[in-house]
Amino acid sequence: MTRFENKVVLITGGSRGIGLTTAQLFKAEGAQVMVAARATERGRTAAEQNGLGFVAVDVQVAAECENSVRETVQQFGRLDVLVNGAGIIYRNRPVEQTSEDEWDATFDTNVKGAFLMSKFALPHLREAKGTIVNLASYVGLVGLKGLAAYNASKAALVNLTRSMALDYAQEGIRVNCVCPGSVDTDMIQEAWRLYGDMAEASRVWAAKHPLGRIAQPEEVGRAILFLASEEASFITGAALPVDGGITAG
Repeated sequence: MTRFENKVVLITGGSRGIGLTTAQLFKAEGAQVMVAARATERGRTAAEQNGLGFVAVDVQVAAECENSVRETVQQFGRLDVLVNGAGIIYRNRPVEQTSEDEWDATFDTNVKGAFLMSKFALPHLREAKGTIVNLASYVGLVGLKGLAAYNASKAALVNLTRSMALDYAQEGIRVNCVCPGSVDTDMIQEAWRLYGDMAEASRVWAAKHPLGRIAQPEEVGRAILFLASEEASFITGAALPVDGGITAG
């Protein structure tokens, strides 16, 4: 299957986890893929190992976002899909324990980053009648105790998705987001280490999901591919839970 043959995809947060897995899936279906990440050495190594393009970007910085789009178009000639996958999380932070710097960093990465990348990508997506897929979270739909800044940022990203979907629908640009539950990535492994007992943490996280387990990155990546594909040609403004049923309760 080559749903993305002759298509060009730019993915932020593409040096590891869901972003890198999604890049691999797009490439397997014929796309030319540029991964963008702040972790330059890790990102470049991952790109070289997987036959992907790489551009360094801190999505909090407008000039770097603009450059990442420009580099993608210069290297591949066009842009069809933008995946805003860059994100950060500060765990166990209710409002009183969240510093102003943590709040700002969370919103600057999770929301402003998607805004800036989309802003610079949209002129090229307009030409291609392309699509944007944002990586939100189930906590953007229901919230979760102790994650004030992260919850709020992901809820903002869900509504940014809806706003862009409405603003650009008549130009043939679709904008959607996926809302994963817990996913087996480096990020969750770090959370488990903070929990103290890795095996118990794994059991607790799995038990939160009605399906009784956490997701693999490929399961989220396949949802991203679906929303970016012609199979989803009449879907825009959607927030698709990929959460093992956690938001159904």
